[in-house]
Amino acid sequence: MNFLELLSSGAGQTAAQKMQNKFGINSSQIMALMAVAAPLIIAQLQKKSQDPVEAERIANAIDKDHDGSVLDDPDQIENRQDEGNSILSHIFGGQKTQVESQLSERSGIAPSQVGGILAMLAPLVMGYIGRQKNNKGVGSDGLGGLLGGLLSGGQGASQGGGMLNDLLGGLQGGSQQGGLGDILGGLLGGGNQNQSQQQGSFGIDDLLGKFLK
Repeated sequence: MNFLELLSSGAGQTAAQKMQNKFGINSSQIMALMAVAAPLIIAQLQKKSQDPVEAERIANAIDKDHDGSVLDDPDQIENRQDEGNSILSHIFGGQKTQVESQLSERSGIAPSQVGGILAMLAPLVMGYIGRQKNNKGVGSDGLGGLLGGLLSGGQGASQGGGMLNDLLGGLQGGSQQGGLGDILGGLLGGGNQNQSQQQGSFGIDDLLGKFLK
């Protein structure tokens, strides 16, 4: 199961409902935001894991606090929001506010609410990575490959492509019509994405590009 499939599952729906109750935002819009934000988080973790010291630090944090149990009990994400903020601050550093601002601009959700949603999402993403890591017996030296595979369809990804391929496929009108692809298309501007970018708005390629260089 890749992360976009997880978002469509009971765990993802429960998480989205929790966020809707807390922030008063439609759960479909929240699902779309999570589907965009998750690859950003994983891409930045993958970039940071290229440093062996940082890879070991991330692996130790995963082993200590993120065994994947949150996937079986997504209700706990509301109580882990402070932890999620700390995770995001470590992952994005000084870019955290910029990421939230750009996601807010593209989604129409207030930056403070985007920050809250991402803070609840972060433990879910880390739990997903932790379960993948444990299932595959990956150590710190293989963490970058695992994370890269989740994004691109290589090691650690589900059959049929990774998270990034699935996301971009949906945006390009792939096989997800009527599902997350349509939701994401509405959030990110769909076929008018190029026009929006020319007008100064930020698209998914702009955001992902910052962390996939």
